[in-house]
Amino acid sequence: MDTIKIILADDELLFRKGILFMLEREKNIEIVFEASNGDELVKYLNKNQDNLPDIILMDLKMPLLNGVEATKKVHKKFPNIKIIALTSYDTKPFIINMIQEGACSYLVKNASPKEMIYTINEVASKGFYYNDLIMNIIHEGLIFGNKKTKSSFDEEYLTTREKEILELICEQLSTIEIAEKLFISPRTVDGHRNNLLLKTESKNIAGLVVYAIQNKVVALKNITNKM
Repeated sequence: MDTIKIILADDELLFRKGILFMLEREKNIEIVFEASNGDELVKYLNKNQDNLPDIILMDLKMPLLNGVEATKKVHKKFPNIKIIALTSYDTKPFIINMIQEGACSYLVKNASPKEMIYTINEVASKGFYYNDLIMNIIHEGLIFGNKKTKSSFDEEYLTTREKEILELICEQLSTIEIAEKLFISPRTVDGHRNNLLLKTESKNIAGLVVYAIQNKVVALKNITNKM
């Protein structure tokens, strides 16, 4: 199993050290840096581009530069870094805001260690992980809320194969699993996925899921029933 490089960004020292202690026990996880605020995080990334993390565990409320603003900066310059929001805030506005900014997953701080480790591995292998609660909040907040899609969905905009792959992405299948299911190569899956990102103007795989739910490309019940 490939090593997952992680940065912890949280201003609560005791909490951060507790997460560090737990994750360092995992053979496939390496903590490359600890940041006490968003500004410290961004400075590290700019200075250490030869040792970038795969995932950042991002607190929302931090001094100097909060987690939302830090997420914006990271995504703009380092779009391949996946961000998992890790916070005590579990209200819909916070969740929707972070997801719209490109967070690949959302964990509240009372999550179990098992749930955190599972989420990290899912994000590392599949690009995102949203549990049923988050999926429902995406559905309610983005379809029935005030925010609208950038462009209206056109049934002819996506090819049949692209829609098929998008549905499987929403079922949280990995590239290899999708390739096996459709009897195509992983490289072909990657090509279709990249086309989907371009066509939907999504920031990452998580954005594709939001797009699919928002534009009713897939039914939410079909996603949650298969997870």
